Amino acid sequence: MKAALLATAGLALTGCAGQGRASDPQDRFMQAVAAQCGKAYAGRVVTTDAADASFAGKPLVMHVAACEPDRIRIPFHVGDDRSRTWVLTRTATGIRLKHDHRHQDGTSDVLTMYGGDTATPGTEERQDFPVDSESIALFRANDRAVSVTNVWAVEVTPTRFAYELRRPNRHFRVEFDLTQP
Repeated sequence: MKAALLATAGLALTGCAGQGRASDPQDRFMQAVAAQCGKAYAGRVVTTDAADASFAGKPLVMHVAACEPDRIRIPFHVGDDRSRTWVLTRTATGIRLKHDHRHQDGTSDVLTMYGGDTATPGTEERQDFPVDSESIALFRANDRAVSVTNVWAVEVTPTRFAYELRRPNRHFRVEFDLTQP
């Protein structure tokens, strides 16, 4: 009995060897995004919310511009507006998404660095980011209470990158074709 228990424990430990961050879906997700570093892609709005009309009529480009070991910066251009950058950061407990908004002169917009952290491991292809408490406070302080229930998502597959925003009565999604840099 004791020998069987030790053998079972040994097999369990052997099965864990080599696992770790490489098998973590969030690390695989970050690696998949980082694999696009230095490339830019045209996109299109795929949702039909009337609030998206100004985006739908302009060229959309995302550029995986700066990749550090635990941080990826992705500027998102809407026509000539280059004020938006998505910032993905690997934390000790998950992934954080922040929206860095700047004025044309480079100064921070009053609504900047809002976002959230993953609440679940997600998958290697999709991560969801519920709004964090700092962002809720920022939204409330700036008369944007409608945004206090935001959940953002980022998807990356071998052929598609997508950014999404959801909240009650609002769904925005833009997709980029990764086969056409």
